[in-house]
Amino acid sequence: MRGDAVFHVHGVSKTYRMGEVEVHALRAVDLDLYEGELVVLLGASGSGKSTLLNILGGLDRPSGGTVVYRDHELAAASDAELTEYRRDHVGFVFQFYNLIPSLTALENVALVTQIAAHPMDAAQALELVGLADRSDHFPAQLSGGEQQRVAIARAIAKRPDVLLCDEPTGALDYATGKLVLEVLERVNREVGAVTVLITHNAAIAALADRVIRIGSGRIVGVEHNATRASVADISW
Repeated sequence: MRGDAVFHVHGVSKTYRMGEVEVHALRAVDLDLYEGELVVLLGASGSGKSTLLNILGGLDRPSGGTVVYRDHELAAASDAELTEYRRDHVGFVFQFYNLIPSLTALENVALVTQIAAHPMDAAQALELVGLADRSDHFPAQLSGGEQQRVAIARAIAKRPDVLLCDEPTGALDYATGKLVLEVLERVNREVGAVTVLITHNAAIAALADRVIRIGSGRIVGVEHNATRASVADISW
């Protein structure tokens, strides 16, 4: 059962100029995203999925069209308004972890809680991703999968309405990648944020409520999964 719509994206385009050449990253994208759902954006490199994710996250603006988050028009927002939106509502998980090397896992997560309006306790966020016993370790003392889970804990500690994940398993081996996907699935169910995960890996699509296929800057297909697969049941 779908919750309320969190995003209304209508007619969104994005064009980059490289010298005298125009690159059309997105072309007339229409998309709604709903509370609590897990959506996979699936497409090859260069298809436009990262551009769409950045626009949803307020890191970039569209060249045309509208992006409405609840009752806020992001396409027309000022830089200050987009900063406030990202701070208060959005959690980001990137392929590379972006942890501060001189801070422990707990301190990396706690850094975000200092600027969030209604954060969860940093230790609670680490416990949610299964790293309560690694809280006093520095990034160099953690495996790649553990560092990615710290990054997830940091993203969810602000209690975001929106969790945006850009190839979160791309730098990980198969076993570690599955562990990270298990964490993301659990966080989606327990925190309730609309979760958008971009990947080029079709096998991961089985975990989603919806799979949105993107090619050449357009949505080329939408698939609904009646039942989300378990991470244990997928392989790639």
